[in-house]
Amino acid sequence: MSDPNAPTRFNEDKATFTVRGSDTPDLDAGVAAIRNVLATLPARPGVYRMLDARGDVLYVGKARALKNRVTNYTQVERLSRRLQRMVAQTRAMTIVTTNNEAEALLLEAQLIKRYRPAYNVLLRDDKSFPFILLRADHDFPRIQKHRGARRAKGNYYGPFASAGAVNNTLNALQKLFLLRSCTDGFFKNRDRPCLLYQIKRCSAPCVGRIDAAGYGELVADAKAFLAGKSTEVQAKLGAQMQAAAEAMDFELAAILRDRLRALTFIQGSQAINAEGLGDADIFAMANKNGVIGIQAFFIRGGQNWGHRSFFPAHTADVPEDEILTGFLAQFYEEVPPPRTVLLDRELGEAVLLGEALGGQAGFKVTLSMPQRGARRKLLDQAKRNAEEALDRRLAESTTQAKLLREVAELFDLPEPPDRIEIYDNSHIQGTNALGAMVVAGPEGFRKGQYRKFNIKNPDTIPGDDFGMMREVFARRFARAQNEDPDRDAGDWPDLVLIDGGRGQLNAVKGVLEELGIEDVCLVGIAKGPHHGRDGREVFHMLDGREFQLPVNAPVLFYLQRLRDEVHRFAIGAHRAKRAKAIGASPLDDVPGIGPARKKALLMHFGTARAVRNASLEDLQKAPGVSAAVAQQLYDFFHAR
Repeated sequence: MSDPNAPTRFNEDKATFTVRGSDTPDLDAGVAAIRNVLATLPARPGVYRMLDARGDVLYVGKARALKNRVTNYTQVERLSRRLQRMVAQTRAMTIVTTNNEAEALLLEAQLIKRYRPAYNVLLRDDKSFPFILLRADHDFPRIQKHRGARRAKGNYYGPFASAGAVNNTLNALQKLFLLRSCTDGFFKNRDRPCLLYQIKRCSAPCVGRIDAAGYGELVADAKAFLAGKSTEVQAKLGAQMQAAAEAMDFELAAILRDRLRALTFIQGSQAINAEGLGDADIFAMANKNGVIGIQAFFIRGGQNWGHRSFFPAHTADVPEDEILTGFLAQFYEEVPPPRTVLLDRELGEAVLLGEALGGQAGFKVTLSMPQRGARRKLLDQAKRNAEEALDRRLAESTTQAKLLREVAELFDLPEPPDRIEIYDNSHIQGTNALGAMVVAGPEGFRKGQYRKFNIKNPDTIPGDDFGMMREVFARRFARAQNEDPDRDAGDWPDLVLIDGGRGQLNAVKGVLEELGIEDVCLVGIAKGPHHGRDGREVFHMLDGREFQLPVNAPVLFYLQRLRDEVHRFAIGAHRAKRAKAIGASPLDDVPGIGPARKKALLMHFGTARAVRNASLEDLQKAPGVSAAVAQQLYDFFHAR
């Protein structure tokens, strides 16, 4: 199937008719807008978007025949309350025609992930899945963890359920196959083996301890193992170990023994017996009190590569069949599907979904619900996991809701906060300074909304925590006023916590007053008289109040957890910035000096300081440096 982003693939038309007036929900106005669009709709497959008066997407839907499907929204008495609310907000529509319904299904999932509409079931997961990448662009291929777009040439194995699962597998694979994990630059500049060779996790191809043919054999074994042929690899290693022992090469036999142990570890760590299943994903869904939990098991090459729980959003009053179908379409919009997908229920659009996924993957994808045998046992296990994960989620939600009610009562909020922002600064004597913001809500930390602010205002004195906090808040809330002045996008905080005392709080208060913002609840969290060692933080309020909480109060533990998270994030961001700065060079600031020319200059002069102190004549003698570039370099440094 062709690329869904190709410009010639779809024909998109935005309806020009828009009901004028206020954006107050009005069922008659919504039906009128839909009826005006109906006059131009074809009876062919496609995707439609419902838009409100501001142009925001309310809903994305697909249809085998657009005219027939959209007509249903004008028959108000047959719609659920949820869809009636949606129609009442609709003021315009955007129509995209496709070649067939399978293309429409894929495009629908793509648009839902892009716009995250309020009336669609949403896959609430902002992290990509990790893969193992065995690269193919080097004579001695590297094995590594990979996230994101699969642009590098090589073999990708995954998805793995978590970074922990892929790290454990990578460690075991390094012990088993001795493949290098270093970067090409590190590999090229070695003149002796690194520590990984000493601890028997690499074969040291960088210094010739293994030739290309021997390394290629290790790569072939790794590919066979990751493809599910672990028995063949085990038999081969066993035979090699036996031969080494008979030849009295006990050192080699011990190395092969350790590799066999690594293989046994991987096989023994499989909590699911998926032998003979090949590549498959298993999904089971649980529903309790209207909350949906979906459990996914990832099986590749007959090996269990982990499991993950998902809790889709916007599922109220949506049929379970529709929830799971929408979830799967969005899930596989980024993750490559396997040949087999096992489900705990029959789906009305299973054939269509399989056709769409197969066209995307280039091979047949089958969705089925096994009734008996080993596959049914796996499905039952996934079902139990889904129910247990949902029970934990509901219990955590109950506890979290109670904590947020206590937070609201503690800080005199009208209702439990939906969005809490926590701020901190990090620097070392004013260098590499930055501010950090983390976000929390009823569902926990929203890591996809964390932000860091590089301190770049020349008026901010290095090391001035108050000035840094003023700069962070000025940028954060000026942008919020520009992008969401009506505060209806959910990006304005209900509560702001600042890691600091009265000084930081007053500095922030002054910034918000200058912006005309006076209704954001600000609270400072400062260490107590014993610098926080006794857990007695002091809370500073805008009205001048200061108080402490009992050391065993659950709400105190919650607020400390929020403060510790922003502290962790700020320190991590600062360390990354400092590490980058350590590798920086004065030549990086010179216009027109790229990596190749910088390397040539350093190879010729030895250090960046020598380049800076060189005369114009010496610069002109450097390889690859023209007279104009030499003059530019000389002027850059000596003008200072």
